[in-house]
Amino acid sequence: MPIVKCPHCGKEVEFTGNEFRPFCSERCKMLDFGAWADGEYSLPTETSELSEEDIDQIEAANNDRSRR
Repeated sequence: MPIVKCPHCGKEVEFTGNEFRPFCSERCKMLDFGAWADGEYSLPTETSELSEEDIDQIEAANNDRSRR
């Protein structure tokens, strides 16, 4: 049976048959979920600034949709 470490607390736990995998418990699973929800974790992304022209095009498209 494969043994893995809980990504939240580091406790070694059996992977197969563990309903909370890869976590050791529901508590660790929910603590990790809460950290994501609070913005403690994030995925790296590229940010870009929108030009005034881009913003105008987006607003025009939204206005066209709302008139339908």
